[in-house]
Amino acid sequence: MPNAPHKHPHYALRIPTETMDKLKYIASYNGRSANKEIEQLILAHIKLFESQHGEITFDSL
Repeated sequence: MPNAPHKHPHYALRIPTETMDKLKYIASYNGRSANKEIEQLILAHIKLFESQHGEITFDSL
């Protein structure tokens, strides 16, 4: 099935080099890859948003 959705879709992120270098430093400090560090930041952001606004659901889709 060549057009099946991926379990982990790819997303290209464009950020300044200095920002990426700092992110990589923090990720290394935390024992993570840059990708996993970004994933953890996104999950924390979602958790904060949902704590303030309620759980995000996709029932209406």
